[in-house]
Amino acid sequence: MEQTGPDAFNLEIHDLRDVISHRSVVAERIWRAWWEPDGQSLSDVEEALDMVLSEADFSFTLVAVSNGRFVGTATSIQTDIDARPDLGPCLAALWVEPEARGRGVAGALISAVLERLSSHGFAEAYLSAKPRMRGFYEKNGWTLIESDIDRDHQDVFVRTLKPASA
Repeated sequence: MEQTGPDAFNLEIHDLRDVISHRSVVAERIWRAWWEPDGQSLSDVEEALDMVLSEADFSFTLVAVSNGRFVGTATSIQTDIDARPDLGPCLAALWVEPEARGRGVAGALISAVLERLSSHGFAEAYLSAKPRMRGFYEKNGWTLIESDIDRDHQDVFVRTLKPASA
């Protein structure tokens, strides 16, 4: 699914299953950003990513590629908020390479995740993020519903999805 726009720099969004050659870089970025600080191993991330890849089609990982190069990723899983396991599905592990930030990659990944969740019949999506990311998510249409949860004092956001037929 190709994304267009004034600064799209040939941005394409793919399901990781279709560009499996990017699996190792996706796992490494997720590990460095979220799992390594908690003392978990890269192999733990690879195992979790393989579980997502093995599911039929609800849980999924998307990869953003520009001119053949990995520039970002996002995953959707049933729950990603330890303190609120009833909230889902969740947008998780949104990552954009530093050199690609500010170029619409995160917005394109978010849109692709939300479109896919909507096509599966979901009415809402959730995410948790560090408070410093609050402005970014609010600017991108997410509504803060709770703050200071979990040991990382995360914010929790919700986003109403458009019906698939809209």
